Order: sequence, then C-alpha cells, then structure tokens
Amino acid sequence: MIITFALLGAKALWLLYLWLLAAILASYLSERKGYGEKIGLAFGLFFSVIGTIVWLVWPAKPESKWKKIGPVGRAKVDEKAVQRQA
Repeated sequence: MIITFALLGAKALWLLYLWLLAAILASYLSERKGYGEKIGLAFGLFFSVIGTIVWLVWPAKPESKWKKIGPVGRAKVDEKAVQRQA
C-alpha cells in the first residue's frame, strides 16, 4: 500500500514539472510573438501542453521579436554605435 502511494507521488511530481515547463514555454512564446507574458502564462497554466502548442502555431505580430529576431536569441548590437555612445 505504501509503495503505491510512493509511486503515485513520483508520477505527480513529474506531471507537476511538465505543467510548470509548459507554462514557462507558453509565456516565453507569447512574449516573443508580441502579446505579452501574462496571456501565455494563462494558456500554459490552464491548458498545459496544449497551451504551448497553441502558441507555437499562433501568428506573431509584425513588430514582435519573433518577426525581427527569430524564435530564440537576442538582437545583434552594433559595436561602433556602442563605442560612439560611450
């Protein structure tokens, strides 16, 4: 009986990790696509993995980081412009 509860606890912990990871990914994707982090976090928390998939197929706004920079990474900084400001 105790082993059953222990196995249930381990599965529940992994499902919790999956749920939190889905919320993080959905929040990141929605912010990159120009909609803000909060709406993505809500999708990730309420719909878990499906919420993340929704944000993968959701169209990005034209002025978003997703369109300008891409899905991951940062904007490249022009070193000469930085030196001129200093």
